Amino acid sequence: MADNLTHFDEQGRARMVDVSAKSDTERRAVARGRVVFSKESFDKVRAGVKKGDVASIAELAGVMGAKQTSSLIPLCHPLPITGLSVRVEPDEKKFAFVVTAEVKTTGKTGVEMEALTAVMTACLTVYDMAKAVDKSMTIEGVELVEKSGGKSGDFNRGK
Repeated sequence: MADNLTHFDEQGRARMVDVSAKSDTERRAVARGRVVFSKESFDKVRAGVKKGDVASIAELAGVMGAKQTSSLIPLCHPLPITGLSVRVEPDEKKFAFVVTAEVKTTGKTGVEMEALTAVMTACLTVYDMAKAVDKSMTIEGVELVEKSGGKSGDFNRGK
């Protein structure tokens, strides 16, 4: 774990990390989160709501969110995304939609923020589309599941 917060200089001022001396490497990150409903609301959303197929629209929104990450997160580098997938799948036991995003690039910095942004955007889209059915739903468990590439090495949260 890093001893210093890299987005601050010696005087404590915010800065974008200088990655110019780093080598380009293959980078990959996977993030996950979920939107949890009551059973009744989950069944309604799972069956389909008036706004259409919630999962496919949320998947598309997640892709769009990942592509906008550097516009949303002030000190995040704009990156050429070389691979991106977002899946929204129902979890019948937990009355939830689970969102998983995988992002890839070849570059000087990782794609963890893009993966997390994809998950949050997809979760927020599910929430938006289902809020008429259940205002008590929650977005939870948003986390980096794994990452590979770069100087800091690989990370895997495990199950």
